[in-house]
Amino acid sequence: MTSGRVTVYFAALLARTAEGWEASDTELDDVETLTDLIELARGASKDDDTVLAFLEHEDAWFGVVRVDGEDDPHIYVSDAAAAARTSYGSMLTDELLGRDPDDDLDSLVDLDGTEDGEPDRDDDEDADSDAPVPVGPLGDGDILADLGMEEKELKALDGDALESIADMLGCSMEGLEAVR
Repeated sequence: MTSGRVTVYFAALLARTAEGWEASDTELDDVETLTDLIELARGASKDDDTVLAFLEHEDAWFGVVRVDGEDDPHIYVSDAAAAARTSYGSMLTDELLGRDPDDDLDSLVDLDGTEDGEPDRDDDEDADSDAPVPVGPLGDGDILADLGMEEKELKALDGDALESIADMLGCSMEGLEAVR
């Protein structure tokens, strides 16, 4: 809850199988970090096939995390500035911007092992954590290119992005409606 208002997220997993793409809804209750989300996606794959974790926040932004087996995930966020103001969105934008979510804690307590008065590890690193989050798309715009959706098409999505992505993948609409 934020400011007495419930924050509404929608999350779905689109997993490639031998029969095609299958959609399933997912609960974010146990997802506290990006690693948790990635492990959730990997758990939806039976043979280390591609899984797309889709997150949406009240039609303000959507994010796609692509997991291909044990490879590093690819991330795309439709509106980084809007996403950064939400808990799950900031998890994605922090990763894309190279921010450490624990930086705020380090600035409160001297945990880096330096003596008082010594310079911190790298002042340039702290400057990056204060940089503004860009407005608009952020991340791998080609995240779905090999699956049939070019960057231009992905950036043009709004509103019902999940339906457009699922349609492009050939995911059954019945399965998609079941998770909505």
